[in-house]
Order: sequence, then C-alpha cells, then structure tokens
Amino acid sequence: MRMKHVLVTGSAGLIGSEAACLFAERGACVTGVDNDMRASFFGPDASTAARRAQLEQQLPQYRHVHIDIRDTEAVHQLFAQLNAGTSRLDAVIHTAAQPSHDWAARDPMTDFTVNAVGTMNLLEATRRHCPEAAFIFTSTNKVYGDRPNHLPLIEEPTRWEVDPLHPYADHGIDEKMPIDHTTHSVFGASKVAADVMVQEYGRYFGMNTVVFRGGCLTGPHHSGAQLHGFLSYLMRCAVTDTAYTIFGYQGKQVRDNIHAADLVEMFWRYCEAPRPGEVYNAGGGRASNCSMLEAIRYCEALSGREMQIRYDEQNRVGDHIWYISDTRKFAAHYPGWQIRYGIERIFTEMYEAAEQAHSVAGRA
Repeated sequence: MRMKHVLVTGSAGLIGSEAACLFAERGACVTGVDNDMRASFFGPDASTAARRAQLEQQLPQYRHVHIDIRDTEAVHQLFAQLNAGTSRLDAVIHTAAQPSHDWAARDPMTDFTVNAVGTMNLLEATRRHCPEAAFIFTSTNKVYGDRPNHLPLIEEPTRWEVDPLHPYADHGIDEKMPIDHTTHSVFGASKVAADVMVQEYGRYFGMNTVVFRGGCLTGPHHSGAQLHGFLSYLMRCAVTDTAYTIFGYQGKQVRDNIHAADLVEMFWRYCEAPRPGEVYNAGGGRASNCSMLEAIRYCEALSGREMQIRYDEQNRVGDHIWYISDTRKFAAHYPGWQIRYGIERIFTEMYEAAEQAHSVAGRA
C-alpha cells in the first residue's frame, strides 16, 4: 500500500520526527501535530522547537499544525480538513504523550487527559473521518506495571538478569505478560487506558489499529531531560560534566533500548499490511540492552572522563528492575524486519549528537 498522506502527532519529538522523515522520504505528504508541550513538562532544554524547524526546512512535503490533542473540536476540524472530498489519510501515527513517571504523579489530571483523552480524540476522529487508515499508537512497557520485578532475578556484578532457566531468559518479555494486579505508576495507568482503547477500536470497530509497547526509545534527536529520556540525558551529563542521579536498584536495573529508526520501520511495515487490534512489544531485545552502570561505562569511555554519579536509594514507584522486550511476534508477522542498531552504535550516535550540541552551545 502506497502512503500518500499521513498524520503524525508529537511530530517534533524523537519518534514523531523520525516517522515524519521516513514516511516523507518514501513519498508521503506529512501533516505534523505538535504544540511543544514537552517544554512545559520538562523545561526549555527539552523543547522540540529546533527539531520542528529542521523538519519544516528539510522536508518540502511537511506541514506543521499547532494544536492540543486534548481539544476535541480542534482535532475533528483538522481531520475534516485532511479528509475532505475524495482525499483520505492513509495513516495516523500517534506518538504525542506525557512520558514521565515523576511528572505524572505531580499532575495526574494533565497526564491522563494528554495520554488517554488525547488518544481517544484521535481514535474517534479517525473512525469518523478515515476509518480505513492505519492507526499506530506508541504505548509503553509500563503497561505491565511492576510485574516484571516479580520474575526470578539474579544479581550480577553490573546488572540484574532473569534466571537463565526462565522462559524469558533467551528472548525477553513477550506480549502475554498480564497487565492486571500490579502497580503501574500514574503514567503507566494512563497509558494502559489508551492502550486498551486502541485495541478495542481494532477489535470492536474493525479498524486498523496497532499498539507498540516500547522499551526505552532513543536516538540522537532525543531532547532528553532528567525526568525522561534516559540515554540522551545521561550522555548530555557525560559531555557537559553534569552530575547524574541513579534512583534505586544499585544502578543495576536493565533496559533494552530501541533506536527510533528501528521503531518507525516497524510502523512502516505495519502500514503496508495492517492487522486490526494487534499488540507488539517493541524494544532493543537481546541485541540492544544495558544496565544503568553499563550505560555509564559506555558514556565514560566515549567522553574520556569519569562521570559525577549520585545515588538515591529510593527507586521510582513501579519502575522495572529488569526489562528486555521479546520482538519475535512482530518479526514473525513482518518477516525481514530486524534490529539494525545495536547498543554500541546507539551510544556512538548519542555521543556525537551530544558533543555537537555542546559545541554549538559553547559558541553561542
């Protein structure tokens, strides 16, 4: 299926901008929706304004729209414009979100309205105006709550690992892990609400909806902040000689990291052959993962300096000790897709981007 026109929410963010670039490069017109709420969440350093300017400058077929996805009327007006006459959107790629555990606990209402109500607005607008479009939702592994922490885990010198005899040991956590009777965090709960509704629009209404439950999403265009954007913020701290705080688990907590380019390639392949109501875990898997301590060592090796590290013994509520995604279900449904960015390649890109940004800031 040829993509002629796609809508991307959160289009100036890490995943949204990567999606906008890939779909534009492959011939689609892209309408991007982003109101830079990330700057209000995390401060000016997390603003996506510069990335938006790059998209507008580099992609002739990109059009930017500044609306809030919580505004039901504005969302429906936009969809009516984009689907007027014989014109129809081919895909809605929904990456806009409030993404932080800690921020959500400070303001649960805003977190829920952005993550759940905003998603509901987009789903209903798609159903009314372009029901055959692919609807792609970037969910999170936090929908599993802290259930992964109850796996049989073994402490190693630099990381936690699951018992090698456990079914998850070889490939990671699959989509069959339950999401009930567990502590999700306020953020995780709002994403559960959106996640389940996206599935329901696929199963009940027969729409081409899909949920991608991401691990740590990363890449050189990430505007990382202390409350969100683990690798991006960590590398910035390494380059600028800023102290970094580890929260709990002795710094041995493990995350799999998927490069934005590998994730949006999943989006593209789904759009080519949609499967209504599907759910896929989307992370770096065994090909791309590290503990916090291991990530610090990577940063120190690339920057050539020892990092300033502080420890807070209190872990974040609902935070995972060990999480690695099993992506075999998606690979089976879409043969040919695979992780292209291993952990070392990701860190090298992140370092180069952080160095460049630091250099530019120093000249300003």
